[in-house]
Amino acid sequence: MTGEEKLHHAFIGLGSNMGDRMAYLEAALREITAQPGIRLLKASSCYESEPVGYLDQDWFINRVVEVETTLAPLELLHVLQGIENRLGRRRLIRWGPRVIDLDLLLFGNLVLRTRELTVPHPRMYERNFVLIPLNEIAPKYRHPDGRTTAEHLQVYLATAPAEKIRLWTGEEM
Repeated sequence: MTGEEKLHHAFIGLGSNMGDRMAYLEAALREITAQPGIRLLKASSCYESEPVGYLDQDWFINRVVEVETTLAPLELLHVLQGIENRLGRRRLIRWGPRVIDLDLLLFGNLVLRTRELTVPHPRMYERNFVLIPLNEIAPKYRHPDGRTTAEHLQVYLATAPAEKIRLWTGEEM
């Protein structure tokens, strides 16, 4: 990145529940950070969580990363989708099993709703596997609605169903 380009902070959610889940997350993170115009700032711990929506599938391993980028939101989305495709992602069942899932969660304070991209991610405030790792790396980050990540997590914990989540220790449970 050169010093003349505008830098944006973005948060990306990573998830996998097929095959060697950690290997897929590591490969995706390597590919993200190898892209021109993207620099990794922080990465959360990994969390294992039960599936949401379509339940007949294995648990996911999830994490959230913060990046600095010179890319525009749609450019970043296309980079993430290209990585998913290269790693073998197939969209067969909505919320179904996947080798890798890369979601653009936040892009600075941008609020965007197009056919192709919505930021903030439309369901991120309903997902503990997003809010817990995001809170780990950015509890004071102020979202476009004025609330911090920690405040969003408090609201979620007070009102949401108790979806199971645990810190990933590297051992199958």
